[in-house]
Order: sequence, then structure tokens, then C-alpha cells
Amino acid sequence: MTILLKNGNAIDYATRLNQKMDILIEDNKIKKIAKEINESADQVIDCTGLSIMPGMIDMHCHLREPGFEYKETIQTGSQSAVKGGFTTICPMPNTKPTPDSTIVLSKIIEEAKRVNLCNVLPYASVTKGEKGEELVNFEELKQAGAIAFSDDGMPVVNSKIMRQAIIEADKLGTFVASHCEEKSVSSGAINAGKIAEQLGVEGVLPEAEEIMAAREIVISETNNVRAHICHISTKTSANMIRDAKKRGVKITCETCPHYYSFTVEEVLKSGANAKMNPPLREAKDQEAIIEALKDGTIDAIITDHAPHSEEEKQKGLATAPNGIIGFETALAATITNLVDKKHLSYLDMVRLMSYNPANLLGLKNKGQLKEGFDADITVFDPEIEYVYEKESIVSKSKNTPFIGKKLKGQVAYTIVGGRIVYER
Repeated sequence: MTILLKNGNAIDYATRLNQKMDILIEDNKIKKIAKEINESADQVIDCTGLSIMPGMIDMHCHLREPGFEYKETIQTGSQSAVKGGFTTICPMPNTKPTPDSTIVLSKIIEEAKRVNLCNVLPYASVTKGEKGEELVNFEELKQAGAIAFSDDGMPVVNSKIMRQAIIEADKLGTFVASHCEEKSVSSGAINAGKIAEQLGVEGVLPEAEEIMAAREIVISETNNVRAHICHISTKTSANMIRDAKKRGVKITCETCPHYYSFTVEEVLKSGANAKMNPPLREAKDQEAIIEALKDGTIDAIITDHAPHSEEEKQKGLATAPNGIIGFETALAATITNLVDKKHLSYLDMVRLMSYNPANLLGLKNKGQLKEGFDADITVFDPEIEYVYEKESIVSKSKNTPFIGKKLKGQVAYTIVGGRIVYER
């Protein structure tokens, strides 16, 4: 099967390409990239007015299967991901049972292969049952297909265990992704401050994230090992990571579109659909996250796609679960709130959503528009404007503050391994 993409604006961070090019796909690889390709192909797609980038990679999401299929399944989550332009996704292990054994991990991988929409590269847990007490068999799980390790949503409180985990993962050429939350100061519904007081709910202190982020930096620096900090949301976290990187510490991190798209004030409009962990922060934190994306402190944009049923989200701000869906809005939120506002260029966007995630995950043939690389490609319309409607959501869950918001940019085609898996 050959596909020829004609007249699209190709954007590739690795080569700093940002111009009109044709791209020929043969089987599952990019065969040729040139200003004009006139070879015959099984399918020719006119990409006039469209942009072409390496397939987006989400290195942090939740598919809920096994155990919570009423929220999302690998099938519905993959459908949502490819509609959002993601060609590779990495689901976190807070399922039931958790993938702390090769049996559970293998079942997730097998189901993803059956669905066969995008590349699904699951995390295994750091500790058995995500209880923070006993480490899993890292080597065995990595050989079985774990992309990396995390107890996401359940922070590893015991520093001795976390130190052992980070060192063990580093020896295997992979990493631990740390959900930074110091439980003793993290109880609450939304960010601590005026909005929490106004709504009469307990506020989450920013130190909950920052104390644990500092711990991971210390472990990384002292032992000269790699550690990865999940979904940073505060100014202090960004400053600490920036300073550590300047010292050569092997620390990497990520953030989500909601942290640069909204502040805690969005809770007044969207209620529990704007409740997540870590919570939306103040304007100063939003500005700091944007600055950290600009200067390279933050390595990747991830969705933290976290589906919940409407019934769960309607329980009220204090008791509703944390998390919002994000696959279908990540590209548009980034164009609308970063690129269109001149905070980032399209090359920066590709660096944060394709190139860097591929490198962080060790995916050697992804994240670039390059001859011989995997034909994982996202084609999008950068100019289309629309209001995001609940009825358009293909995820099983609809919990997002982006509903009703005006967005710019929309995926036109998602190509995975040389197959068109989504077409607008």
C-alpha cells in the first residue's frame, strides 16, 4: 500500500523543516520526502492548506482497561486518540488489576494489538498493586513490553523505595515517571486560594507537588540517574527543574494543555469538569509553565487523558474524582493558546508533542519526518476555527472544561504504520 501526501506544509523539528513538501509512504515507512513527487500511489491525498507533522506521541494517558471499562476502554480510548492526531499513546497502570505482572501487562498489549488503531505502549507499575511497598520485577516487565514505570496517581511515599526504583529503571535504560504529590499537604479539591475559599472547599497546597519534585531532583542528581516528573503545574516546580537542568541533572518533565489553557478560575465555569490532580493553578503558575515550555525546561506536552463517567463528575466538587479527557483537544489547545498567541512556533509544538516524546521513550524510528522512519503522521488544518461540542467527543467519557470553548486547529488525517486510521 502506497500513499502520497501532496502539497502539504511539512513540519519537522529534527531537520527544522517547515515548508511545502510531498511525502510518499510505502507500506509502513516514509519512502520519500521531496518538493515534488510524481510517482504513482494507491492513494493520493491533496493536503493543500494542511500541515503535516510526525505523529503525535502522548507519553501519559489513562485508558482505564482493565477494571474501569465504564469510563473508557482500549478500543474507545484509541478511537479518541487517533481523532486527536495521536499515533502513539502510553497508558498509565492505575487499572484493576494493575500491570505489576507480565500476565496483566500482556493482556493490555494483546487487546491494543486487536484494536489496532494506534501504537499503545503501556507503563508497568513501580510497586506491586501500586501500594508503594514492594518493587515489581523491572527487568521482567520491561522484556514483556513495559515502556517505562510509574505508580501514577498513587505517589511512592517511601523515599528509599523510590530511590531504588529510579536507579533500577535507569540501569535498564528506561525511567520512572513520578506523580509528585506529598500526601500530608495534598488533601483538597482545587488549588488553595481565593477560589477554594469562595466555593467553600479545601484547597490543595502547591507544596504538595513541589516537595516531591524536589525529592526526585535530589535522587536524580545524587545518583546521576534519570528521573521523569509528571504533569508539572507550578512556578516553583518549573524553577527547580530549570535550575537542576542547568547543573546537568538528568531530570525531565512534562505538562498538560490544561495548565497553559486555564487557571483555577475555570472551576467557577466548569465545576468538577475542571478538577484534576495536580489542580489548575494561579495566573503566575500558568505564565511560568508557558515560559518553561518556551525555554526547554519542560520536555513534553502530554494529555493525562483521564476519563470519568458523568455520574462520577456530578458528585460535587469536593468528592468528584480528579481528571479530564484530553486526546481530542490537545492539538487545538496548543495551537489556540500557545502557537496562535506567539508563545511557541509550530516547530516548537512538534518538538514538544512528537520529537521529544519519541526520544524520551527511546522510539528510534518515530518523532521525525524522515525517509526510512515509521509512517506515523498527523495531518491537520491549522486555520479552522470551531466551538468544541460535547456531541463531537468520541471518548466514552465527556469530562472536560474545553466543551463550549472556541478552538483553532483540527486533525484531518491520522496515519499509523502507513494506514489511515482516522479521516475527518
